[in-house]
Amino acid sequence: MLSMKRTTFAAAVVAMGLCWSGYCIEEPGPDTRKAWPPKEGEWLFEKRWVYCSFNNLVDKNTDKLLAIMKRSKAAGYNGIVLADYKFNILKNMPDRYFRNLDRVKASAKELGLELIPTCFPIGYSSGLLAHDQNLAAGLPVKDALFVVKGGVARPQNDPAEPLRNGDFEDVKGDACRGFSFQDGAGVYSFSDTETVKSGKRSLRYEDIGKHNKHGHGRISKTIKVKPFRYYMLSVWIRTEKFENPKGVKMLALAGKASLSQMDLKVKATQDWTKHQVVFNTLGNEEVRVYVGAWGGRGGKMWLDDWRMEEAGLLNVLRRKGAPFVVKGEDGTVYEEGKDFEPVSDPKLGKIPWPGSYKLTHEPPEGIKLTEGSAIKEGARLRVSYSHPVIIYWGQVCCCPSEPKVYEILTDQAERLVKIFGGGAMFMAHDEIRCMGWDESCTKRGLTSGEILADNARKCVDILEKARPGVRIHVWSDMFDPNHNARENFYLVKGDLAGSWEGLKKDVVIVNWHSKTEAGLKHFESRGHSQIIAGYYDHDPRQNLTAWYSKAKGVKGVVGCMYTTWKSDFSKLEEFAKLMKRGELVK
Repeated sequence: MLSMKRTTFAAAVVAMGLCWSGYCIEEPGPDTRKAWPPKEGEWLFEKRWVYCSFNNLVDKNTDKLLAIMKRSKAAGYNGIVLADYKFNILKNMPDRYFRNLDRVKASAKELGLELIPTCFPIGYSSGLLAHDQNLAAGLPVKDALFVVKGGVARPQNDPAEPLRNGDFEDVKGDACRGFSFQDGAGVYSFSDTETVKSGKRSLRYEDIGKHNKHGHGRISKTIKVKPFRYYMLSVWIRTEKFENPKGVKMLALAGKASLSQMDLKVKATQDWTKHQVVFNTLGNEEVRVYVGAWGGRGGKMWLDDWRMEEAGLLNVLRRKGAPFVVKGEDGTVYEEGKDFEPVSDPKLGKIPWPGSYKLTHEPPEGIKLTEGSAIKEGARLRVSYSHPVIIYWGQVCCCPSEPKVYEILTDQAERLVKIFGGGAMFMAHDEIRCMGWDESCTKRGLTSGEILADNARKCVDILEKARPGVRIHVWSDMFDPNHNARENFYLVKGDLAGSWEGLKKDVVIVNWHSKTEAGLKHFESRGHSQIIAGYYDHDPRQNLTAWYSKAKGVKGVVGCMYTTWKSDFSKLEEFAKLMKRGELVK
């Protein structure tokens, strides 16, 4: 960025070629709203918003929100983007919840603040899935091996023992045999015979950062697998004053793709604790599994009893677009309800509440045969079905091809419009990390980008029908080819290109990707207005300066939002001050 030590703000903006909220240094055009330059102390942005995520079922939370609204008004903001998980389950809310929303609306009216409620959780879909847990996006399992014993068909490891020596008992010195690699064997990773979970040995990592500049303390193995199989990896971990426990991971990789994306939530000091992740092999015949530390520093970590097993019917999805098929190895298709009892996981998406998916419950034992079943004892069955994927700390996406999803979204839109009036709404499409694999999607013959475009189009239509004239906003990432609307995005099938075709030009983009200028230009070229998420839980001046340096000549940037995911409002006033002419470059 330009050196601005002795440069006036107007001259700096001219030098950078910026155009904000209609203050444009070029000749006035159709996007120009006011003459340049603004007067000293005048706001650079027409819309100055604050992102607030609060559970208003709790009175104290509403009290905090009201206090932030007063501070926001005093600082010069004019809009509050209001996110609340309870917006997804309004029909279940008691009267006190709506009384708290009445308090929020009354305060907004008194302060002259616009309220912009969020809706449509297509990426972080737990609120939508609270209505029907089977609407989760599914990954397909194809022809998994089940064997009948005692009238129950149970999943079998295929291959029989995919992760040999996961108990770390077979060693040569401090090196565990049979693995592709082990970081620091004999230097900072050791075969430990004193601290074990079971057996006679465990694997101990100690003071990793003193020996490896990257903090790598991992062990890995490459395994031959069958495509579209569903596995669980589990390991027991003990730690003692282990620095950077967040860097402890268990991964399954295929090529450059990560098939598992779950946090282990290891603590710096913990007794032996079992940690689990699941993954689908998708179209791969080989995977690399890892467990250990990335970015490790001081302290100790022990690993023991590392297992890789078929996950079976854990969180099995049951809906028309995720069919459950049982066949014999000769191709005979068996009938649910006739040859075997109805199959489901009663705890699917219900731990600890509806819409929350966990791995820490016992899955159904297997497929129970009916009396008179055509399936015989000892039969080898091939079973196909779908399961959801859990990302990081618990994110599960909905399937955007399921019709019932739109029934739920329509109900949400109508309820929110009734409460807030619907002058402006904010669609929460964001980081959609799984899509396009289950039959609901594949039978449409569309790319993932086309499926998302269709979803966006339907969502806009729902809002416009609920409230004609509504001003619609949406996060940028899933509609930006320079960000997440691309190939190989997490576990999305294929390419998300073209997703932006589902957005009308009057949908306002809330852009939170400040790393490239290309994203801003992409939406400008499509005629969208944009609001920049200029504060992102980092230094306010650095955040806003970074946006300025990337937005040379971009027209249609009409606002800026104080965006905190950590509920940190300590920089609220400082950031507002920077949005006035003359303050940013002092």
